[in-house]
Amino acid sequence: MSKKEILKKAKKPANQAAYTAEQITVLEGLAPVRKRPGMYIGNTASAGLHHLIWETVDNGIDEAMAGHADTLDIRLLPEGKVSVADNGRGIPVDKHKVSKKSALETVMTTLHAGGKFGDGGYKVSGGLHGVGVSVVNALSAWMRTEVRRDGKLWVQEYKKGKPLFKVKPIAKAKDTGTTQIWQPDPEIFTVTEFDWETIIDHLRQQAYLTKGIKINIYDQRDAKKTKSYNFYFEGGVASYVKHLNNNNKVKQEKVFYVHKEKDDIEVEIAFQYTEDFRENVYAFANNIFNLEGGMHLVGFRTALTRALNKYARKNNFLKEKDQNLTAEDIREGLTAIVSVKLANPQFEGQTKAKLGNAEVRPAVESVFADSLEIFLEENPRDAKEILGKCLLAAQARAAARSARESVLRKGALEGLTLPGKLADCSSRDPKECEIYIVEGDSAGGSAKQGRNRRFQAILPLRGKILNVERARLDKMLTNNEIKSLIIALGTNIGEQFNIDNLRYDRIVIMTDADVDGAHIRTLLLTFFYRYFPDLIHQGHIYIAQPPLYRAQRNKEIVYLYNEDALNELKKKWGLSDSDLQQVETEEGEQLLEAEEVADDKAVKKPVRANIQRYKGLGEMNPTQLWETTMDPASRLMKQVTVDEAAKADETFEILMGSEVAPRKKFIQTHAKTVKNLDI
Repeated sequence: MSKKEILKKAKKPANQAAYTAEQITVLEGLAPVRKRPGMYIGNTASAGLHHLIWETVDNGIDEAMAGHADTLDIRLLPEGKVSVADNGRGIPVDKHKVSKKSALETVMTTLHAGGKFGDGGYKVSGGLHGVGVSVVNALSAWMRTEVRRDGKLWVQEYKKGKPLFKVKPIAKAKDTGTTQIWQPDPEIFTVTEFDWETIIDHLRQQAYLTKGIKINIYDQRDAKKTKSYNFYFEGGVASYVKHLNNNNKVKQEKVFYVHKEKDDIEVEIAFQYTEDFRENVYAFANNIFNLEGGMHLVGFRTALTRALNKYARKNNFLKEKDQNLTAEDIREGLTAIVSVKLANPQFEGQTKAKLGNAEVRPAVESVFADSLEIFLEENPRDAKEILGKCLLAAQARAAARSARESVLRKGALEGLTLPGKLADCSSRDPKECEIYIVEGDSAGGSAKQGRNRRFQAILPLRGKILNVERARLDKMLTNNEIKSLIIALGTNIGEQFNIDNLRYDRIVIMTDADVDGAHIRTLLLTFFYRYFPDLIHQGHIYIAQPPLYRAQRNKEIVYLYNEDALNELKKKWGLSDSDLQQVETEEGEQLLEAEEVADDKAVKKPVRANIQRYKGLGEMNPTQLWETTMDPASRLMKQVTVDEAAKADETFEILMGSEVAPRKKFIQTHAKTVKNLDI
């Protein structure tokens, strides 16, 4: 064999499949969206389903921000259909010079096509990827677009993203606007039922952020029970701040508000201080929520700190020359909305979590600082309350730092880096480790015996931890249970928090299925949400689901997690409530037992069935606890997530705050929806 032949053979191994142009697949039109929907809407569950509405609503909001629309109508229709209508200019219908088709068809059937990329379409826009409405079309079993412009009503319908006929006028029209009606494709989505509350919460936020727009929402899925909501906020984000502080005691009577434009950047800011201990600040760019903030938030915080220190020194609130309020002091109790609108936002990441435009920071600083100085001078009573709050926060922060350092230093010096009651796991790889926070020593004992010692740690809590919604950090650190929990997690807390030091990838709250267990679970969730929000946002917090019942018939054992499952099993076994009698075993367990007769080849024999209700985890032996609640192969766990931060803040404040009236109203409102209340 020649050298040339040897080289040729080496370049093309016999076992390697041919890789030529024939293996390159080109997905045309909207096919990529149907092939990989998660790339465009996140997922095909509830969040992705509702994202279709957000994308369509964004087009109407963009028209409103451009000054061409003032009303949006959203309707939930029978058969899972949705309608979104605006009174804007209407999508153009004339022939597009590149596609040679109607501009409407081009927008509806082509990715990255719209009026938000070039000049003249929109000065400010939220949906800058240009995939919004075409993605909705691609993921719909059926869609219809109606455009009112040029004195005519133009229509086109689609099936799975493909047009059924050309754009055509069907009637005269006096006004202008666009109406989109669609039906999500059940072949794509695992969930096709829209949630009324989710839609209301999102659209309320959009109404606050777009001052003067009217948003009407109608639920027409049931003709007998039509519901509606109407939003209109002339006050803009100032109204939003008032809404967020509904359940808080406020420190300043007048909400600070400014709305100005500088260097082609529209800046709108509102804030108000409360008696709360936490910061509640939300940043938006072109109506898009920026979870991680960005340059607009940096500019806001810098200007706020500088202006308050300047006023405090000028009016003798700060008497020592080297004394200054820090950013941490100023954030306590602050509720604020920072909203900017600009032509070319640069977001970091597909989720638009952070705004990166450097020019936004000086624009926000300048507008906010000038207006805040005037506000403080014109409202001395509010200024005094704000500075008093900040100075008190500074004192508490110093006390908290001392307490925190004392806790951690004491643990290190005495060799008690980990709390004594923690039964730690042997593995030192945080990615495979998990910690169970259990209620009481009894449950802790069962959990310690039943666990897998290699990767499962157990931390029993004695009683109920402190309600941190009503306490500062310095008071929290005097609570032994909270100290043990902080040390066990390894991340530290407050200014020194570092998630990279987290010792367990999964933090599992495992409490009894009764009122006390639910209360302890709520206290722990409040603790994590207020002081360790990153653990929730990054998916580290879980809630264990221990069974409520153990049912046995002969050798068959079934664990049941709710009343519905129990009733289904009773039907399956042919048991009625009258068949069951309460008895007490030698061990003191309360059982429901029934004697039933089974007909087996004409030979009758008694069959015994019993149903045990677990009052607590301590009633389970270690084997049962492992099989039902701790074994990764068979357990049920719920991951704690926060879909709507503002809503979560409001709920925690209502349930765990010091105000009784909002909590009473919440209980009265939701009492009828509670099942199997254990009193």
